Amino acid sequence: MIGTAINVTLVLIGLAMSLSLWRLFRGPDVVDRVIAIDMLYVNACAMLLVYGIRAETALHFEAALIIAMLGFLSTAAFARFLLRGDIIE
Repeated sequence: MIGTAINVTLVLIGLAMSLSLWRLFRGPDVVDRVIAIDMLYVNACAMLLVYGIRAETALHFEAALIIAMLGFLSTAAFARFLLRGDIIE
């Protein structure tokens, strides 16, 4: 039962990632594209976590943590660039 739930979850997360990619390429605005990239890294973290549960390894959890930290920093830097025009003062 748990195996089926994990497989369904992986498919649904993959669907969410494909919809985020569609918004990334078709987004009418830069802000829409930034939100799509943000959703892509959140979905990638979720997919790694679910796959880590399926494979029963701790390595996937560490990789998801690294992706989450880098994704947050890149989103914050890009938002600062959009607001002020520079990242480092």
